[in-house]
Amino acid sequence: SAGEDDPMMLSIVGKLGLSYVAMHKRGNSANMQTLTDYTDVVGDLLTYFNHFAQNALRFEIKDWILDPGFGFAKTVVQNYEILSRLDEFKVFDRPVLTGVSRKSMIYKRFNISPEDTLPATQVLHMKALQLGADILRVHDVAEARRTVELYHLLK
Repeated sequence: SAGEDDPMMLSIVGKLGLSYVAMHKRGNSANMQTLTDYTDVVGDLLTYFNHFAQNALRFEIKDWILDPGFGFAKTVVQNYEILSRLDEFKVFDRPVLTGVSRKSMIYKRFNISPEDTLPATQVLHMKALQLGADILRVHDVAEARRTVELYHLLK
């Protein structure tokens, strides 16, 4: 729920001194048409995380991770725009989590099954790392680990 469905969540996270993954979420899937109607998807996400950063300060959440929420109320095209501009999220000086593994942004693009997305997933993982991703949320751990190792060899 990105901490928005439970009005006590952020307060409790702060009081307990927990780490928190702040994932962008916009509404629910029942009104998907308006959910994906962004003026500037990255600009809107930056505004969202600016608001979250203010809440993190207010609730004394010191350790939080930024997750743009790939696939959540975003079109395939919007997901690729977010990925191509991932470096813009570094303005918050927070670790950036990227969760593109087996996502519809891959299998819908190529009309394949989620199980057949491994090569494309690894390409997107490499690009995400190049643009500043600190954490990859993955399904295929061994393959992702090799991608990260190759990234570090090439940087």
